[in-house]
Amino acid sequence: MNLLKLAWKNIIHNPLNLLLNLVLLALGIGLIHFIFLLNFQLKDKFDKNLAEIDLVIGAKGSPLQLILSSMYHIDAPTGNISINEAKPFLREGHPLIKRSVPLSVGDSYKGYRIIGTDYSILDLYEAQVATGKKWQHLYEVTAGAAVAKRLNLKIGSTFFSSHGLNDDEDLTHEHGQFKLVGIMAPTGSVIDQLLLTSSESVWAVHDHESGGTAEHDDHEHDHDHSGHNHDHNHADHSSDMSRSHLLEHGEEEITSILIQYQNRTNFQALSMPRNINENTDLQAASPAIEINRLYDMMGTGTKALQLLAYLIAFVSAISIFVSLLSSLKTRKYELSLMRVLGGTPSTLFTLIIMEGVIMALLGCLLGLILSQTAMATWTEALTDKYNYPFSAWQMHGKELWLIAGSMVIGFLASVVPALMAYKTDIHESLSSSN
Repeated sequence: MNLLKLAWKNIIHNPLNLLLNLVLLALGIGLIHFIFLLNFQLKDKFDKNLAEIDLVIGAKGSPLQLILSSMYHIDAPTGNISINEAKPFLREGHPLIKRSVPLSVGDSYKGYRIIGTDYSILDLYEAQVATGKKWQHLYEVTAGAAVAKRLNLKIGSTFFSSHGLNDDEDLTHEHGQFKLVGIMAPTGSVIDQLLLTSSESVWAVHDHESGGTAEHDDHEHDHDHSGHNHDHNHADHSSDMSRSHLLEHGEEEITSILIQYQNRTNFQALSMPRNINENTDLQAASPAIEINRLYDMMGTGTKALQLLAYLIAFVSAISIFVSLLSSLKTRKYELSLMRVLGGTPSTLFTLIIMEGVIMALLGCLLGLILSQTAMATWTEALTDKYNYPFSAWQMHGKELWLIAGSMVIGFLASVVPALMAYKTDIHESLSSSN
């Protein structure tokens, strides 16, 4: 007697009940898996972009906003700070700081951010130029691998930046045409999504827009083409020159500074954020603290959705139970015949359990397919919104737990009907059918 084949025939005998059970369980499992999948990818991207950054310094405002705008580039900056204010943290030889990376944020091209900085950002993310070279002169840009691919940028491509961080043609700057001189190798970090240039280039664009003095632009242009016209193979030397030149313009502004400590256990380093926040007009935010706070905020909504998903899964278990129980009443004669033909009470018990588990497994598989399909549908929208690559049809390691949980749901939903089948009275069932 092939119990598996028999169980399958009993399941498909009532297709409407089967469909109801599958839809309910698929919705519950699918929602749980979708939340896992989305959280897994978001956490992976947050963790990859920590880049051992210990501190972010910027303008007063929301510390979480400062972290998101400077490290993950998914929010607007809190404001700008002057070079004079930032000098203590940008100078070489600071006893507590291993590396400081200045960022000038505020412009974009087709939704991708143009960041004014220096070569220290490449060391921070361990980025290498794959084709072309690093930015050097005014309005030269080196693109991250993802933005170059998505916008089909090639060496020599030119474009004008837009004010702000959205793709709005009405905000396009009329001066300062950028030229792509290099494309970086993929790193899997946020730098893949950025267009890197010098802070001087960002200043020059806005000087034109605000009617800045020609002397400033000429000075910037002359300095970049004469003072910095040397081989890019000398990366450290070029970086030092760029940082020194940056510090010469004390009245100019940058957006923030990414800091790595010399020693994370140093008491003075641990006290630095509080000292900055209490004694200066700047704001210092710790990525570890703010990202944990973000996880907590996200966790509230996630837990609510998970609770809803668990409730749907519970309702699906009740539906499977009711379905098996109602079918059991109409199958008493069939079950009694199985006993007459040699089936044992354990055989009947196993048959009903198999039916419940099979329905649960089918619902789980359908839920996983629905979850991946939903992720595939949202992938492009998420990528366009945050400029981070999201992907579907990938596993995060919890699928086996969901499958095991579904089998438990099927077992629990069918155990009572299975016990009733186990206790079937052959004589009573056969006599009542006559």
